[in-house]
This record gives sequence, C-alpha cells and structure tokens, in this order.
Amino acid sequence: MRRRLTTPLTAVALAVPLALGLAASPAVAVPADKPQVLSNWTQTSASSYNAWNAARGNQSAWSAYRFDWSTDYCSNSPDNPFGFPFQNSCARHDFGYRNYKAAGSFTANKARLDNAFHADMKRVCTTYSGATKTACDALAWTYYQAVVQFGRTAPAPAAVPAAA
Repeated sequence: MRRRLTTPLTAVALAVPLALGLAASPAVAVPADKPQVLSNWTQTSASSYNAWNAARGNQSAWSAYRFDWSTDYCSNSPDNPFGFPFQNSCARHDFGYRNYKAAGSFTANKARLDNAFHADMKRVCTTYSGATKTACDALAWTYYQAVVQFGRTAPAPAAVPAAA
C-alpha cells in the first residue's frame, strides 16, 4: 500500500511546480577543462592570441564553456589610437578580465593578462617601422601602464556583446 501512495504523491509533487511555472532549470555542467582553456587563451604568445581569436570567431562551438565574450574594447581610451589597431588586443584583455573575475581568480591572473595585452599590442607594432613603430610602441606601453595601474579589481561595467 505504501508504494501505491508514494507514486501518486510523487507525481503530484512534481506536477504542481510545473503547473505553477516554478520548475527550476536543470544545472548545466561546464566542461571540467574550462580553467585550462581560459589559461591557454590568455598567455602572452602569438599562438595563444591566435587560438583565442579563432574561438572568438566561432563562439557557438564554445557555448558549453559559458565564457563571457562581451567587450567594451579599450574602455574610455581610443580603440585604434592614431590608427594603430589595438581593438582586438583590448577585446582579448576584456575577455581575460571578465572570465577570471567570474571564476574568482582575477587577482592571481591580472599581471599575466596585462602582460598578454602588452604583448598583443607590441605584435601590432611590429607591422610598422621607423618613427611610426616607435610611436606605436610608446602607445602600447602607455596603454599597458594604464591597465597595470588602473585595471579594475571590481566587476566590470556592462558592455556590448562581442560579435560572433
């Protein structure tokens, strides 16, 4: 008799929240290697930048990881100062900041993220020569020093979603 009562009561207990629209959404498991993928995409090397950029271009393939791809690019500074295209460097820097903040390990990774940002901008500068390269390197150094000094430890402000 007990078994017969349990089954109808279980069915009622499950049906009532559904009928009221109170059913909790099932927890979505994030792949266990998310910290490793995040680390791989936020190193100072060109290969790390290229892997991140390829993934950014195909975000849907990485949707299970629930990365925050949003960016405000270079925040309140020009994204392409004097025509030097730092926009993607800033986007990857935002990616690192936002995702390490969400993971609760921002402080431990901030210096590397800032160094990767500087390396990305210096790679942009290698496409120039002479005084133009010198100016680009100087701007890269200035942007780097700004994030070292003023990079936020608090959650980032709302930003525009990144283009897929």
